[in-house]
Formats: sequence, structure tokens, C-alpha cells
Amino acid sequence: MVMKGWFDAFRNDGGPTLYNFNNRTAVTGDITVITFLTIFCTLYVAFLIIFPGIRKEKFTTFFTVTLSLFVGATILVSIFGSNWHVGSQSIVSSYRAFSKEKIQANLNVYVGLQHVNITLRALNWTTDVDFNERFYWYSSDQMGNSFREALSRGLPYPILTVAEYFNTGQEGLSWGGQYRTAGYFAIIMLWTAFALWLLMNLMLIVVPRYGAMLMTICGLLLLGTVCGYLKLLPENPLVIHIESNIIDFHLGWCYWLIFAAGCVCALSGAIITTVEIVFPNSFSTILEVDYDTPYDRHIIIEDSHGRRYQKKRFSNSKLEDSSGISLGSRILRRLSSKTREEKTVPGHQNFEMEQPPKSPWKYPFKHTHFAPNNVLQRTTSQDSFNSINSKDLPPVHRDVSRLRSHHENIQEVSMW
Repeated sequence: MVMKGWFDAFRNDGGPTLYNFNNRTAVTGDITVITFLTIFCTLYVAFLIIFPGIRKEKFTTFFTVTLSLFVGATILVSIFGSNWHVGSQSIVSSYRAFSKEKIQANLNVYVGLQHVNITLRALNWTTDVDFNERFYWYSSDQMGNSFREALSRGLPYPILTVAEYFNTGQEGLSWGGQYRTAGYFAIIMLWTAFALWLLMNLMLIVVPRYGAMLMTICGLLLLGTVCGYLKLLPENPLVIHIESNIIDFHLGWCYWLIFAAGCVCALSGAIITTVEIVFPNSFSTILEVDYDTPYDRHIIIEDSHGRRYQKKRFSNSKLEDSSGISLGSRILRRLSSKTREEKTVPGHQNFEMEQPPKSPWKYPFKHTHFAPNNVLQRTTSQDSFNSINSKDLPPVHRDVSRLRSHHENIQEVSMW
């Protein structure tokens, strides 16, 4: 081969590059499921990195975070997963209809909540047969449309045979409709459980007791999902016949994963709720909003009951008991502390007067004092010093002797 230019290698007469092998690759995994698993695994790894720095409530925090991430990942993976009802078999069948050519391959059928996934992989490597087809049934007629599209595409005969069994409501085959009903029920229950899971995480941060109750309800919903799905499966089990091969179905790992998550979630929530009822405010994690702050609920409860001060006094009494001081010295110490408290605090002035101040001012008239036995003496207003020395007072009223005689005639009046 003679090269005429820089980009003429493996090209004939200036045409495109010739690839002598088939470059097609079948689907190797569900991108949606892998995305959810990656997100939750990343969150869990981040938690494990910071976990050694946690000093308090280590067990409850580790258990709560692990269970929460496990339940959330299980719900989302099961909603979009394809392993609720599974069947697989090694078959020997025709590759095309009405053809004598046989292939030996593995045929796997994965039934999800909204679709069925069919894979066909040849065992002899001389034939390049590797298919992975998915048929959805979001609506009642979508499966039929997908089946007709598969016929027009010319998919292998084993895949078309399996898809025909799930063709809902046509040619007397009702398995597809029953699987669709079971999937609808499971999806409604799982999305409800997912909403409760989000609310559970919020309550575990704000009010852990309510979070434990929601954890129990979420577990019961997951258990109700698996029970309802099992009840709504076809009464006559689906058995697929492909020439001389038979494919039986059994429950997949999505079903059992939801069952395990529901059992663990319901049991854990019931135990935590019971402990909270018997010992109130005993369940706590570092995920709480005001944890280990002055606004922590435990500190507020202890302050409201005076427990913190009782603990301090109890610890001080323990220290005094352990110091080996005799009883007499303790009594003297208590008495000395009382006398010190009675003394004036240094830095403050004592405003109490021991003796009245000596003043040159004296009142010319005697003050009227309260008589014994609560007797109150009444006097006239003219008897006061200001009234007598007033300039505006008439001469008649300035006669003091008259006022005194009148004052002597006044009788004592008792107020009570």
C-alpha cells in the first residue's frame, strides 16, 4: 500500500477507513440504577470519612444514617429496576422464524414495574448475537405498539416470542395486563414510602421521636408493597415455551430487597419508639439541629427540672466525701460560709444608719404620734405652724388660746 498523504492509511482510493470487525456493543447495565447507586454510595463514603471524628452518640448516628441511606437507595433502585420477576434458561432455538438455522444462547427475562427487559446472548462465539431489548407499558396500548415495532425491526425469534406473551389484552394473553396492574400498585406504594422517607429524615433532625414513628410507617408501607405485588401477580403462573424449552419465573432481588428494607425499617422504628415511650428523650443523634448547643433539647429539659445543678451538687458532695474530712470540720466550714454570707459584700456601700444624724434644726411643735391601741388623734388645720404664721390669716383665727381650748374639746376617734 502506497501512502499518498498524511491521512491515507487504511483507506482505499480516498474512501473512509475500513473497519473489518463489528463495533456494536449491547447494553451492559441500567444507567438510571447505576446513577442512584453512585449517589447514595458517595454520600455513605463521605459519612464514613467523617465518622471517626464523632465523639458522642456514635452507635445511634451510624445506625440511623446507614439505615436511612439503605432504605432510600432501595426504594429508588426498585422503582426503576428490572428484577421483580425473573426467568432465565439456556435454549436451542431458531434465530429467525421458519428457519432451520439453530443457535444456542442464554435467554433472560426481567420483569420490572413499568417494563420487561429481554436479553439474548449466543453461547457459540462464531455467531455475533447479543441483544438487550426493553418493552415499556406506561399506557395500555404501548406494549402492543412496541411489539409491532419489534416485528418491523426484525428482532430474533426468541425475543419476539417472549414479547408476545406480554402483549397486553391481545390474542387471549392476559399476563401482561396483570403484571402492569401489579406494577402500578407497587409504584404508588413505593413513591408514598419515599415521601415518608424524606419526612422521616427531616423529623430525625428536628424531633427524633416523630422520625422513629415515621420510620415504622415507612417500613409498614414497604411490607405492604411486597404483599400487594405478590397478590396481584397472575393467578396462573407465566410459563414461556420456546420450541422445546421452558422458562419459569421466580421473584427477583428487587422484591427481596424491598422486603428486607421494610422489615428492618419497621422493626427499628418500633424499637426506637418503644424506648422513647419508656425513657423519654433518650434517643439522640448528632444530626439534630441544636445538638450540643445551649439550645439543645436535653440541656433545656435538664435546666427546666434543675437536674444540672443537682448533678453539680451531687458531684461536689462526692468530692467532699472522698476527701476524708471529718464531720466537725465540715460543720465548722458550713458555719463559716454562712457568716461570710452575712457580712457586707466588699465593694458595696452600706447605707444603713446606726444613729440618727445630729442636726441643729429642731421643730418648734411636737409631732403627733399614734396613740396605743391603734387610736388616731385628729387635729385642726389651723393648729399647724404654717397656718398660724400665715399673713393672709384673719385676726380672729390668730387667737391661739381659742384654738387650744377648742383642740382640748376634740375627742379621740378610733379608726377601727
